[in-house]
Amino acid sequence: MKTKILNTIWALCLLWGLVACSKDNVSDLQLSGDCVVAGIALDNYQGTIDLTSRSIVVRLPEVYETSAMKVTTLDLPQGAVCNVQKGETLNMDAAKVLHVSNGDAVLDWTLRVLHDEARINSFVINDIYTGTIDQENKTITVYVPAAIGLTSLVPTITYSENATVTPSTGTTQDFSQPVNYVVKNNSAESTYTVTVIAIDKPKALFVGSAATMSELDAEAKTACEWMLGNVEGALYASFADLRAGTLDLSECKLIWWHWHVNGGVDGHDVFVAKGADALDTKNELRSFYENGGALLLTRYATNLPSFIGTTGDDEWTTPNNCWGQDEDAAELCGGPWSFRIFDGQNDHPLWQGLVAGDNPQEVYCTDAGYHITNSTAQYHIGTDWGGYDNHEAWETRTGGKVLGVGGDGAVVAWEYPAHDGKGGIICIGSGCYDWYSYTLEPGYEENFHKNIAIITQNAINYLTK
Repeated sequence: MKTKILNTIWALCLLWGLVACSKDNVSDLQLSGDCVVAGIALDNYQGTIDLTSRSIVVRLPEVYETSAMKVTTLDLPQGAVCNVQKGETLNMDAAKVLHVSNGDAVLDWTLRVLHDEARINSFVINDIYTGTIDQENKTITVYVPAAIGLTSLVPTITYSENATVTPSTGTTQDFSQPVNYVVKNNSAESTYTVTVIAIDKPKALFVGSAATMSELDAEAKTACEWMLGNVEGALYASFADLRAGTLDLSECKLIWWHWHVNGGVDGHDVFVAKGADALDTKNELRSFYENGGALLLTRYATNLPSFIGTTGDDEWTTPNNCWGQDEDAAELCGGPWSFRIFDGQNDHPLWQGLVAGDNPQEVYCTDAGYHITNSTAQYHIGTDWGGYDNHEAWETRTGGKVLGVGGDGAVVAWEYPAHDGKGGIICIGSGCYDWYSYTLEPGYEENFHKNIAIITQNAINYLTK
């Protein structure tokens, strides 16, 4: 029996050997083919090949049209074929997949282009004072308190991937005169002129709870950057700075607080809880206001007047109809969002020079493709609820003046006029008043959103006249 089994095994092995060695029975799978891209160029710009990630990057000048690029070189191993051919024109606005096969072996390669961008993206002095960057003119302006001096400041710089910057980030620098910073990235080169301006007595402040401007949330930071770039003598200051009295406000005419909170600040009690830092500073803010200083209060900061005596002793005159979304889940605007100029207020300085739409009574604030949190702090008007039967009743109780309303008549923009030596206050609580979109849809074109900056400039000019 044992002999029969051994003979059977030997016979099977012999048969397998004959089959395996027969040219007529070689496997149909040809897996030994080479599928490695040896070289590729687009418009004669050579690609850099990474074998580990199977990716190919073609470096291009900073400004280069990529929608129709010709494959001028394509080197493949013998026997290999590719879904892209030499001489073919590709739209490289987005990455392409090269499907290379050789027999039954297959490899996919990702082909993309990378512009040699040479940009400074942020410039912060002493980890506190953030520069305003004009990318078109390649200038950077940084405002700092005069007390820190200009001769020994340390900038932290972020810049384009793969680039170098000279002088390097973190290097102590004398900014008593403008300093040029050169950014190089392969074929691209840019020179930025950095000017640091020492302010002994600020003329305007943007305030917030963050210790530095760079630590503000994106919405407030965008607004603050605009102010520092457009309002002469403006600085950022924290509420802690105001309480400590570290700034000389003898020439300060205006304080702007633009306050964003994800999910909103709904009502008096929520403001007291979430706005504790500001309320800890209410004595300083009230003193500033009662001595003639003007306030611009936007979004949830519009709660403040009720706590600094603007509306008498009634703290419960805070906005009664509030809501908002999270910044990273902001709503997509399908078209322009707007609110309405209140009857009789068309000539108010706040509404002058706006980008006009179809309805001259509307203030258009956004464009299609913009993402908005719709952060709203308004007053409901009506006999159904809220305590304000009509606009006249609201003005009588609060001492305010209606400037703008929502579609249902809610008060969304108002002022407390300057009087008896006290400064004026402008409040904007409309959800349409929005500075920052976490992303912009493809094809986005800014038109009506320019009105946000125009309204703000109008408010500052009006309050500081």
